[in-house]
Amino acid sequence: MDKVIMVKQNAEVKGKTSSVKREAKEDRTELKLLNTQSGKKELFKPRNGRNVKFFVCGPTVYDYSHIGHAKTYIQFDMIAKYMRAIGYDVFYLQNITDLDDKIIQRAKERKIDPKQLAEEFEAEYYKDLKTLGVNSITKFARATDFIKEMINQVKILMERGYTYENEDGVYFDLSKFPEYGKLSGRTALEAEDAVTRIDESVKKRNKGDFCLWKLSKPGEPKWPSPFGEGRPGWHIEDTAITETVFGPQYDVHGGARDLIFPHHEAEIAQMEAASGKKPFVKYWLHTGFLTINGQKMSKSLGNFITIRDALKKWNAKTLRYFFISTHYRSPIDFSEENLVKAQNTLDRLNEFMEKTESGIDNFDDKLIETTRNDFLAAMNDDLDTPRAFAVIFNFIREVNKTGGGKKAHNLLRELDAAFNILSAIEKKEIPKEIEELVKERQLARERKDWKRADEIRKKINEMGYAVEDEEGGARIRTI
Repeated sequence: MDKVIMVKQNAEVKGKTSSVKREAKEDRTELKLLNTQSGKKELFKPRNGRNVKFFVCGPTVYDYSHIGHAKTYIQFDMIAKYMRAIGYDVFYLQNITDLDDKIIQRAKERKIDPKQLAEEFEAEYYKDLKTLGVNSITKFARATDFIKEMINQVKILMERGYTYENEDGVYFDLSKFPEYGKLSGRTALEAEDAVTRIDESVKKRNKGDFCLWKLSKPGEPKWPSPFGEGRPGWHIEDTAITETVFGPQYDVHGGARDLIFPHHEAEIAQMEAASGKKPFVKYWLHTGFLTINGQKMSKSLGNFITIRDALKKWNAKTLRYFFISTHYRSPIDFSEENLVKAQNTLDRLNEFMEKTESGIDNFDDKLIETTRNDFLAAMNDDLDTPRAFAVIFNFIREVNKTGGGKKAHNLLRELDAAFNILSAIEKKEIPKEIEELVKERQLARERKDWKRADEIRKKINEMGYAVEDEEGGARIRTI
């Protein structure tokens, strides 16, 4: 088991301290994050000491999750794990939108109850997370478990004069909240916004007004409320959930970039209007866009890839490395060429881990300290994972010059605390037939019969093993 803080799905967890944590404990406040709202890198100072209240927008469970979801959730999994590794107690909350127009429409198409549909795809989502190694989430919160809290938040907004009612439901009046737009720097839609979630109504006072409570239509799920039978709007779900679990203010809110407007902008307006407290969230983090072979992912373009389909071709560790090795705020292109590069690089990392699992360290111990410090410096600079991996690869190059063993192996295991990309070393007994072939090949090499040595190497490869020539003999590994 790695020397890191271990976490479990669906549970708030406390764990043991890693060497990274010990090394960085005094400097944990040196972590800097680029806050979307300020547009600047800011020193990370949670509201309550080392305790971090961390929320990320979860999926709408009406279909199988796609690789865009994988990017966002793997990258936030990495961020939460890194924070824990350097000494923060992170409560990671994620909502599950199990009530939505998309769910209702898909349920109608399949002629099943919306609740049944949502439960089906919620279960599939958890399976995907488990396979991808996303296990840092402390608590999942279903929207339908917080209906009372949503109704109460709408009532408070009504009492404070931020709403109006029309024949469709209760709407938030943006003219009453002049700071709307302070996260995104705008108040109008643009090309990459989540436009499918815009509330359209001819009775709206202002174009950007959004629905807090939708009056029910025949055949739709509904709940009783002081403003009529209906269901909550999309934006009110998150603020009702986070207020219940965290209170009116908390530390970190994350999500994909396309949620900045209008969803996260609406959350700020709702919560700050209801509570009268600012800021609603101290640090806003957003992941970059994902494209497929240079194009936006879309079912109409035929390039829509679910997580389960991606996993049929690429293993979970490869997907994790592919997404984590790119900075979380940067765009990334999901292509065969880029995935092959990621797979090859990860293979080399795992080969190094297998090679150093047993061996002798012949390098200066200062290399360990320098590598750890450089790694921390990169990660503390807004989770600069490309730079952090450059530090790791430089370490490997230096170790390979003289040879490495357990110290090199254990350092990379330690640094993998936040990444979870390295494979476990499986101890397999080498078949006697392979050992005999290796001996025969060595004799051929001593005779300088290179043709025969190459033939034997090829045969060994075909049997699922590789032989690597090293000083003092040959090393056999599985492939």
